[in-house]
Amino acid sequence: MTDPDASDAPAESTAESTDFIREIVAADNRSGKWGGNVVTRFPPEPNGFLHIGHAKSICLNFGVAAENGGRCHLRFDDTNPTTEDVRFVESIEGDVRWLGFDWSEHLFHASDYFERLHDFAVDLIRRGKAYVCDVSETEFSERYRGTIKSPGEPSPFRERSVEESLDLFARMRAGEFGDGDRCLRAKIDMASPNMKLRDPPIYRIRRATHYRTGDAWVIYPLYDFAHCLSDAVEGITHSLCTLEFENNRELYDWILDALEVSHHPQQIEFARLGLTHTVMSKRKLKALVEENLVSGWDDPRMPTLAGLRRRGVPASAIRAFCERIGIAKTESTIEQKLFDHVLRDTLNTTVPRAMAVLRPIKIVIENYPEDGEEEFDAVNFPDDPPKMGSRKVPFCRELWIERDDFMEEPAKKFFRLAPGREVRLRWAYLVTCTGVVKDQDGNVTEVRCSYDPETRGGNAPDGRRVKGTIHWVSARHGARAEVRLYGSLLATEKARGEDDGDWKEDLDPKSLEVILDAVIEPRLAAAEPGENVQFERTGYFYSDPIDHRPGDRPVWNRTVPLRDSWAKIAPQKAGGGGGGGGGKKGGERKRRRRRGKDGGKDGGGGSGDAGATAAS
Repeated sequence: MTDPDASDAPAESTAESTDFIREIVAADNRSGKWGGNVVTRFPPEPNGFLHIGHAKSICLNFGVAAENGGRCHLRFDDTNPTTEDVRFVESIEGDVRWLGFDWSEHLFHASDYFERLHDFAVDLIRRGKAYVCDVSETEFSERYRGTIKSPGEPSPFRERSVEESLDLFARMRAGEFGDGDRCLRAKIDMASPNMKLRDPPIYRIRRATHYRTGDAWVIYPLYDFAHCLSDAVEGITHSLCTLEFENNRELYDWILDALEVSHHPQQIEFARLGLTHTVMSKRKLKALVEENLVSGWDDPRMPTLAGLRRRGVPASAIRAFCERIGIAKTESTIEQKLFDHVLRDTLNTTVPRAMAVLRPIKIVIENYPEDGEEEFDAVNFPDDPPKMGSRKVPFCRELWIERDDFMEEPAKKFFRLAPGREVRLRWAYLVTCTGVVKDQDGNVTEVRCSYDPETRGGNAPDGRRVKGTIHWVSARHGARAEVRLYGSLLATEKARGEDDGDWKEDLDPKSLEVILDAVIEPRLAAAEPGENVQFERTGYFYSDPIDHRPGDRPVWNRTVPLRDSWAKIAPQKAGGGGGGGGGKKGGERKRRRRRGKDGGKDGGGGSGDAGATAAS
């Protein structure tokens, strides 16, 4: 079994630059625009946990810098003391490292520059390009800012003298005024078609304890003022941000030009990552946590990097996904199915296989000795047996199989166990169903079988073939486990906006199913927390890094299921001791025939599902 965090540093890319940002950087290098330097930054606000959308920006910023022999800074834009917390800082640092990136000594905070930013604000006032305004933000927005179709009106304090503004700004810093009584505004253009330039606030009064500076400040710069100047101070060459900041670019440039700073970075916008069946708004993610709709920021249903990591998603899969979707100029939404595909591709070649029965029903092999038991060699990676070696799996007279692998009245194209039908027990013997035991309500509680002792290993000496192969776990040796089946956060592709109703109504009530009585191979019970494995014919799973206790309380989280072909062939059949859901890779046979081998990129076939694919 594997730990996705081990030896998971990103490999250096040898691919040629293809996206528009890398083309801009290449052109700048050719022209010598920045003296051959490439300096980028990843600048999160520490007011929540990072999600997979941030991973796209992390991979881009650190990737572009590395590809050009430059450096990427990690900078916390921590200018809002009411929402920021050191635990978010620590989680962000951990997430960036987990993704495989290192900022070395280039760790910065906007709060490092509070004194310099204050001096920049004073300079802007002296230049006649900023003024202290007594109008509240709400009143300014409603009365003075105007609309997209109509220009704004000047604040009655717009022509306040430089001397008066300097005095009031000093008194703001000294704490003479209450929150919201006054603010410092940039003096730009109240008729600008870009609403961001209509005298935006750049400093506000906010009496709140900052997680780094304590109570040293009662005025704080706003993001648009602090961000561009922090970039300039750090010598950033390419300030890469998502498209929602496109309108901010004019303000970014105006502030730097108005102050005549010596270094003026170039802001370039790219499309952010949109993913179906989840939400990536920080506000919505925070609401899910605070309203206990999920178990926390690291709930495996969350798109946060902490949640994905706890679900068992390796960092290499996220990097591969970001590379796969590329960098574009226009917004788009990526199908969750593509992420799952990339995830399966990554796990398929890196994790071993094992057997686990999630919804067990017992089979009794009547002609097998009651006290008999033996072991079989089971290959951990059937596509390449030497790659991960093999393991011993114990076998005895009574076994657990998936309830969905048996039908008393089999449907068409159902090739698993049924009365009078012979199937292969993975790695073991061919068995034939000889009867069933039912409870008083007519439900099958036990399946009776006979085995052919000449078929050890699953092959018949007389050459007869069976269509179905199913997995199993020894009833005598298997361990009980808790298995958590995680699904998508949303039942719909996209959450509705607030104008269309409560977006939380779109949460999928079936996004988590907890199975308390699954049965697993003994070695799975002994696994350490944080190990990946494929449950054959079912999906990829991860021993929970917090709740899993080896040998005592095994807890396995589903990372991603294998494709369920049988579910498309026939609806699950009620009664008869089992329906048609079970095996996850029945449709793999056609793909195998096309490839001409017993294997599959999605974890099927020779990758641990060879028999299972024929079982559907």
